[in-house]
Order: sequence, then structure tokens, then C-alpha cells
Amino acid sequence: MFRISKYALLILLIFLGLSGCGKKVDDDAFNKAQADNVEVKATSATIFEGEKHFANLKQLTFGGQNAEAYFSPDGGKLSFQSTRNALECDAIFTMNSDGSNVTMLSSGKGTTTCSFLSPDGKSIIYASTHLGGADCPPRPDMSRGYVWGLYPAFDIFKADADGRNLERLSDTYGYDAECVFSPDGSKILFTSLRSGDLELWMMNSDGTQPEKLTNQPGYDGGGFFSYDGKWIVWRASRPKGEDLKEYKSLLAENLVKPSKLDIYIMKVEDKKPIQLTNNSAANFGPYFHPDGERIIYASNVADPQGRNFDLYMIEIATKTIERITYNDTFDAFPMFTHDGKRLVFASNRNGTEQGETNIFIADWLQ
Repeated sequence: MFRISKYALLILLIFLGLSGCGKKVDDDAFNKAQADNVEVKATSATIFEGEKHFANLKQLTFGGQNAEAYFSPDGGKLSFQSTRNALECDAIFTMNSDGSNVTMLSSGKGTTTCSFLSPDGKSIIYASTHLGGADCPPRPDMSRGYVWGLYPAFDIFKADADGRNLERLSDTYGYDAECVFSPDGSKILFTSLRSGDLELWMMNSDGTQPEKLTNQPGYDGGGFFSYDGKWIVWRASRPKGEDLKEYKSLLAENLVKPSKLDIYIMKVEDKKPIQLTNNSAANFGPYFHPDGERIIYASNVADPQGRNFDLYMIEIATKTIERITYNDTFDAFPMFTHDGKRLVFASNRNGTEQGETNIFIADWLQ
């Protein structure tokens, strides 16, 4: 089991994770949710020795907990989740990719995770617990070790690009989250407990025709499409023996222990998983390089204590791995622009207090 600082732990908690599918949600909550966002100009950040792929590194957010920033298709905007100002748990925000025009889109009720902008720029999807209550869900009890909470109230919602006209897309009881659009916008990939196990699912962008993509005991989640839409990459656990017993026991309590996760890919067409990593570490947050031949991801493989996460790149054909970041705290949640010229990621680097997590963007050098 890996351990990290309590602040980085909170960031890891956010990336995991009633009837009326298609029901419009009252905009009153949205109208009351616009927080006092302060525009802060992006500033240059230190590129550490060994980070040879980075140039012009900029810090886009300052203070609080900010993570899972994902580009719009044109690279001009980012959606992300943040706990800041008076918020007690995560809300969904957007900003320009230079850090300007920070705007809160979700209502501020419940907690949210995993937002993603549509290819046409007209809508956004994310998961939220607000229909299960306005308060933040209780944090998991760590007496059984370091675990993630799989809040049953999480459902997937779609809204206009400005956050209005919120529409519920999933209506099964239990965890539905970790949602992303396909490159053509016709499908949504997500993680769900609806079958009794944490599996990858895909549905139409209006929430209809859900289809299960994985079928092995263990956690399958955090999936993303390749830029051409033909492949999926995700993180997965494959517990055996006593580990499987513990996994099932925790799952019955809506918990999962992420001490070992590996990176997998599969073709959407044939749905045959291919394992890429096998290092007994916590590997997560994978994303395809636009060339379709490499995948960038976060891992604590270099830290025997499991506290430090860095970015790595793996070549699919050879499984050759290259370390990308050399920060001694936390780097994760990477994504390239569609042209491969910029990379966005979350990091503890340059924080004003220990464990503060912010969004950074860099020019990518091949």
C-alpha cells in the first residue's frame, strides 16, 4: 500500500470516485454557485533537471486543490476540478489555457469529479453527488488502510458549456463517474459499479444504450480514448487470492484500495485488453500521445515509500518506458493538446504550502 501526504491524498480521492435519466435539473443552484474567482496571471515555473521534454512551463492556478485539467479540442480552454475559496469539496471549473477567465460551472452542492469538454465545444460532462445531498460526502474511513470512496450518489451529468441546462445521463444506483467524450462526441466512456464490479462502460452521448467493455474482477477505470477514437487506455487492478477477497470486501462498503494499478489499452472494436505495465506500483492517469504510439501516465514506481508520483511515457510496441518529470512530490493527470505541442498536468511543485496542488502547462519538446 502506498502513502502520500494528506493533501496529495485528497487529490487522489477526487480522481476516482434516484431516477430520471434525461431530467433537467433546476438552474437555481447554478445561479447561486458563482464563487468569487480571482484572476491570477500565469507565471513561469521551474523545470527540474532531467525534464528535457518541457519548455516554457507555466503555473495556471494558485492555491487550493486543483486537478484533472483537460483540454478542449482546439487547446484554447481547460476544464478542471477544484476545492478553493469557501468550497469544502470539489466543484467543476473552466479556464482559458493561459489561466485566464476562471469560471465555476457546477452548483457547489455535493462533490464533483472528472469533467470533460465536448468536441464541438457546446457542452461539458462531469460526475456529481448533488442529487444525493447538498453537503460534501463523508470522507472514507482509513482504518482499513488507504482507500478511495466510491460514493453511490455519483451520477453523470451533461450541461451547456457555460454550466447551464444540467441534464442527468446516468440513473442507476451506485457509482457512475470518470466520464469522457469520444473524439467525435457520439459516445461517453465512464466507470460504473452497476454490474457489481468496477468496470468500464460506454454509452451514447445522450445517456442511452450503455455497454459494458470490461469483464474481469478488479477495478477498471480512468479511461480515455485515443485521439482517433479507435483505442481506449485505462487503469486497472487484477487482484488474486487474498487480495481479491479484500477487494470484494471493500467494494461491498463502496471502497477500493489503489495500491496496485496497471495501465491497459484495447481496441474499441474488439475489446481485448492489452496490459502495458507490470511493476507492482500505482500507475494511473494515462493519456495517449497524439501519435497513437505512446502513452503518458503517472506512477510511484521510483519511490520505495510510494509517496512520490512522477510522469512516465511508455511506447506501446516495445513497452520501453521513459521518465518525464523529476519533481520530488506529486505530478499526475497529464494530457496533450491534439497537435502534441503542449502538455497540461497537475503538480505539488511550486506550492505556497505543503501539498498544495496546481495546474501547469508546458511546451512539449520531442
